[in-house]
This record gives sequence, structure tokens and C-alpha cells, in this order.
Amino acid sequence: MNQKVKNLIQKLGEAIHESVSESEDIAGVVKNIREQGFDVLLMLEATIGLNELETEANQPAESVSEDADGPFTRSDLTFLKSLRISLTDETDMDTPPNNTPDTPEA
Repeated sequence: MNQKVKNLIQKLGEAIHESVSESEDIAGVVKNIREQGFDVLLMLEATIGLNELETEANQPAESVSEDADGPFTRSDLTFLKSLRISLTDETDMDTPPNNTPDTPEA
């Protein structure tokens, strides 16, 4: 990733922080919580994911149809992976983990 993109990502993070910090809605709710006798510590985490775009000549258009890769586009799979969600084949779900029997042995 080049330096220009890194700088743009940093600016995006700063813009998100600024918009939350200056939000009148958030300030109002925080004020209401403080009036109830509580201090507020607000910590937000933003994950910024980038996918490099490929030209249309090099890549066919993504489809949402169910083909060999399933009903998900590459962007869908990247998003799910960022949430630490992995997809398994339905056949894997039929097999118990570690080949453990369903009922205990007597």
C-alpha cells in the first residue's frame, strides 16, 4: 500500500473521530447519562478494509448467483472474514468435531 493511501486512511479515521466528537446527539446522550450520576467513557473501534479495484477488462462482473463459490461475492467473503466469520461446507457440519461419537460410551 502506498503512502498516499495510508495518509487517506488516516484522514478517514480522523474524520470519523471528529464527527463523533462533535455530534450534538452523542453529546446530549452523554450529558443525560452524567445527570444520572455516571461518568461516560466512550471507546469506538473502526475497521477500515480496502479491496484494490481491478479494471473491468481484467475481471468479469461479480454476480450474486449461486455458482461454485456459493451465493457470496468476493466482497461478501472479505467482509465476513473481517468479522472473523468463516464459511464451512455443509458436508463438514454432518461430521462431529474430532470424530467424537454423539453418545458417550458405556
